[in-house]
Amino acid sequence: MNLRRVTEAPETTVELPEKLPRHVAIIMDGNGRWAKSRGLPRTEGHRQGKENLRRIVEACVEFRVEILTIYAFSTENWTRPPSEVGVLMNILNLVLDQEVSKLHRNGVQVRHIGRLDHNVPRHLQEKIQRACDMTRDNTRLILNVAFNYGGRDEIVHAVQRIVRDGVPAEEITESLITRYLYTGDLPDPDLIIRTSGELRVSNFLIWQGAYSEYYATPVYWPDFDRDELLKALWAYGSRKRRFGMTDEQIEPIG
Repeated sequence: MNLRRVTEAPETTVELPEKLPRHVAIIMDGNGRWAKSRGLPRTEGHRQGKENLRRIVEACVEFRVEILTIYAFSTENWTRPPSEVGVLMNILNLVLDQEVSKLHRNGVQVRHIGRLDHNVPRHLQEKIQRACDMTRDNTRLILNVAFNYGGRDEIVHAVQRIVRDGVPAEEITESLITRYLYTGDLPDPDLIIRTSGELRVSNFLIWQGAYSEYYATPVYWPDFDRDELLKALWAYGSRKRRFGMTDEQIEPIG
């Protein structure tokens, strides 16, 4: 398999597959179970998950991933105990206060995907919008934060917009619906990772992920570090993406 090298330090290198995913999406699962396994409250798991996100963003930049989409808070997460929802909102507030300027300095473009006009506190809506506005011209990495997001809700929202725009039924195509999604100007994810050993998509990018490669790991999100991400990239690099074709019609990824 062809390799390319990314310099980490003057005397060390890391080997990467020749062909890497442009767009990686992650279902960041297992914060609560990580905490429980250590006799800690679930809230500590969420805090450690926040810290790990910084490391994974840095690793994506290092590994030349162009787009990272993270599942931060689903439309279904509002049904969790109010105390836990409050902690998650506070963590997002801290991230917006403490991390956005650093992301901006490092060339990361922050985007929000999901609903901001439903349930989200006004001060968080304003901070999210400011983060997007501040970083909109950055090009080193696009970071999509799926907050108050659900895949089915996204499709419903897209169809509603299509109807409001008066598009005739015979003009509605897959490519048109794609353009009306939150990620309409971006390529679909090449690789979707789920941590903690669960084997379901949980209403995440269900339209965009139709032909994504999936990678599931038993590692809880707070422990999913740079080396674990590298394993996922190598797994992706060893696969063939058929898109409905036969092996004879395609070339292997790596």
